[in-house]
Amino acid sequence: MTLYHKIFKEYWNPYVAIGLAGLVSALYFHFTGTVWAVTGEFTRFGGHILQWFGIDVSSWAYFGLVGLEGTPISRTDGWIVIGMLVGALMMILLSNSFKIRVPMQKRRLVQGFIGGIIAGFGARLALGCNLAAFFTGVPQFSFHAWIFMLTTAIGTYFGVKVVNTKWWLGKPNLQKNAGKRIMKKAAVKKSKVQPILGLLVACAYIGIVVYFFASGKNLLAIGAIAGAIFGILIERGQICFTSAFRDLWISGRAVMSKAIAVGMIISVVITFISIQSGAVQIIKMAAPSTVIGGLLFGFGIVLAGGCETGMMYRAMEGQVLYWIVGLGNIIGATVLSFGWDHLGIFNALAADWPKVNLIEEWGATGALIGTLIMLMAWFLFSSWWEKRFRYGTGIKQEKRTVLETKEV
Repeated sequence: MTLYHKIFKEYWNPYVAIGLAGLVSALYFHFTGTVWAVTGEFTRFGGHILQWFGIDVSSWAYFGLVGLEGTPISRTDGWIVIGMLVGALMMILLSNSFKIRVPMQKRRLVQGFIGGIIAGFGARLALGCNLAAFFTGVPQFSFHAWIFMLTTAIGTYFGVKVVNTKWWLGKPNLQKNAGKRIMKKAAVKKSKVQPILGLLVACAYIGIVVYFFASGKNLLAIGAIAGAIFGILIERGQICFTSAFRDLWISGRAVMSKAIAVGMIISVVITFISIQSGAVQIIKMAAPSTVIGGLLFGFGIVLAGGCETGMMYRAMEGQVLYWIVGLGNIIGATVLSFGWDHLGIFNALAADWPKVNLIEEWGATGALIGTLIMLMAWFLFSSWWEKRFRYGTGIKQEKRTVLETKEV
């Protein structure tokens, strides 16, 4: 029972969860030749929705870039997304923590929707979100991922400035005796139904994986397995790239930022071995679209309250807000796919810009060492920031302590 409690009742150490995610993402690339990503599939799903309404998107240049053949259940990327949702839901049910939650301030639904649209648009403008253009982009030694990381951090900074304003926060929705009701609810014995449902979900999903292997659809099986593992890890580790940046600006807390750096270091080493063994890198253009996309993505995820990973497991927890954020993501990505050629976005922001491969630019050894040094620098910077700053004020720790002492 103690082991069950540790696995399903307690959240996992983020270093362990993200470290495992880095390992699995590198292995997934090794076996499939593609990377852990979600917003590309969100974009395709938006294209399918338009097709259901009779809109012909076959000539849209962006869908020619990301591909629109098949359906989510016939694509490995589709099963990555499905698997993430199922893996997160399975763990939430087994931990008996699913509950429909609606924000007390209904304005949060509108704000989340707007943030989701901005984040979805920005992610696809940069040809990837916090996963494909960042967490799995850096291990591919694609320079665009570093641009995206920096601009996303800047975007989150400005997003924090906006969400901390009075007009964004609105009036607090105070309710009399709310504390008593919370205590009363906490005292109610948890239902035993959720863990049973969690086991049924797990068994059904295992059955799907077995079917894929039995029918020779090995890539779909691998995608389904990897997706479920990612879903388990992001939920148990509460992995959210929004908090990794946002916490730095608000509280100076850097645990998630440092854990992501560690996970990427693991992924870089394994991915480098795969590339040296013959795997083909996935390199994307380093262009103004990457800069603007990163800024919009960082800004949007703070307004929304979560990135793609955080949004997915929170939606599975029953938080209605993140279903709205997800809808906004799909709409934003679909709008970008229309504007790519119809509004001239590609010609204005991406055409003729190079795909910069650090292995080609620095050599294999130089790219590996250089990337590891930059990731270690990020880790050390995060540690320094956490020790020296609090509450995002820029006041050094010792000065803040003196001020607090005087106030007492």
